[in-house]
Amino acid sequence: MRASLIIALSALALTFGTATAAPAERPAAARTATAAQALTLGRQVAAWQLSHMDKFDYTHGHRATPDPRGWVQGALFVGLAAFAERAGDPALVQAVRDHGVQQDWNLGRRPLHADDHVIGQAWLWTYARDHDPAQIAPLKARFDAILADPPKADLTFIDGTEDQPCQVRWCWSDALFMGPAAWTGLTQAAGDPRYAAYGDKEFWAATDWLLDKQEGLYYRDSRYFDRRDDKGRKIFWSRGNGWVYAGIVDILKTLPADHPSRSRYEALFRRMSDRLITLQKPDGYWPPSLLAPENTPPETSGTGFFVYGLAYGLNHGLLKGPKYETAMAKGWSALAVAVQPDGKLGWVQQIGYAPDHVEADDTQLYGVGAFLLAASEVGRR
Repeated sequence: MRASLIIALSALALTFGTATAAPAERPAAARTATAAQALTLGRQVAAWQLSHMDKFDYTHGHRATPDPRGWVQGALFVGLAAFAERAGDPALVQAVRDHGVQQDWNLGRRPLHADDHVIGQAWLWTYARDHDPAQIAPLKARFDAILADPPKADLTFIDGTEDQPCQVRWCWSDALFMGPAAWTGLTQAAGDPRYAAYGDKEFWAATDWLLDKQEGLYYRDSRYFDRRDDKGRKIFWSRGNGWVYAGIVDILKTLPADHPSRSRYEALFRRMSDRLITLQKPDGYWPPSLLAPENTPPETSGTGFFVYGLAYGLNHGLLKGPKYETAMAKGWSALAVAVQPDGKLGWVQQIGYAPDHVEADDTQLYGVGAFLLAASEVGRR
C-alpha cells in the first residue's frame, strides 16, 4: 500500500510540477469532473469512518478520540454535516442527528474550554434543519452562563502544564475552529446578537495575540513566539493554521451579512489565502511546518482545511483568479491520492500541537472532518 501511494504521489508531483503556468480558467469539464470526484470520495471516506466508530485502535489509541462530545469527534461531525448538506444524503444527515440524540444534544464536560464547544456546531446544523429547540438548549445554556460571567484569563501558555489556565479563553490556534462559529451560529439560530458579539471580541483578542504580523500566519500558542527550528526558522504548524483558516470560513458562513466585523474577517481570509498558496509544495500538500518544505511527507489534515478554505473562497467570490484555482485543484488531487481503496484516509498527523512525523497509514477523525469539509466545497465547483 505504501509503495503504491508513493508512486502515485510522485506522478502527482510531476504532473503539477510542470504546470505552473495555469490557464486563466480551468475548463468547465475539468471542474465538473473534480466536483463529481469530491462527492464520490467524500461518500467513501464518510462510510469508512462511520463504520469504524466502535474501536479506535487505528488512531494510535489517544484518550481524546473516544469522547463523543470532545474535539476529535466534534471536528468529524462538523465536516460530516457540511458534506451531508452538499451531498444531499439522507443517511449522512441521519448519522449526525443520531449522534445528537445519543448525546442528548449536550456538550463536553469543561464549561469554558473551546474543545468542548465544537460539537455544538453540528447541533446547530441539525437545528437549522429540524427547528427543534431541544437540539440547541444545552449550547444556549452553556453560552448564557459564559455571557453572565465572562472569563478574564491572560492568554499566555505555561510551558510544562497540561491544564492551561488560559484555555478558558481562546489562547491557542485550534480554538479558533472549535469556538467562534458556535457563537456566531447561535446568533444565527436564536436571533440574539450577544453571542456573535462575544465570539467576535474573543476571536480578535486571540488573533491580536497569535498572528505573526510579518508572516501572516498563526503561532499555535505563545510558547512558539520565540522558538525556531534547526535552521532558525519560525515554527508555524500546518494544522494549527488550518484550524484558523477553516474557522474563519465557518464564521463567514454564520455571521450576519451586516455585521460590522464581516469585512475584517474577509480581509484576514484573503491575506491568509495569499500567504498559504505560496507555501504549497509541488505535490499539492502543505508541509507540517509551513516554512520548512524540505523532506516532508504528505499531510492531509492541514491540507484538507486549506483546500476547504480555497474552494469556499472561489465558490463565494472572495478569491478570484487562476492562482487560487490552481492551488485548490492541486490540493484536492493530493487529498484524493491519500484515500485508500477501502475509503480510509491516510497521511493524517496524529494528535499533537506542533509539526510531527506522519506515516501513510496514519488517520484520525479530525482529518476525516477536514477532508469532508474540503469535499463539501470542492463538490460545488
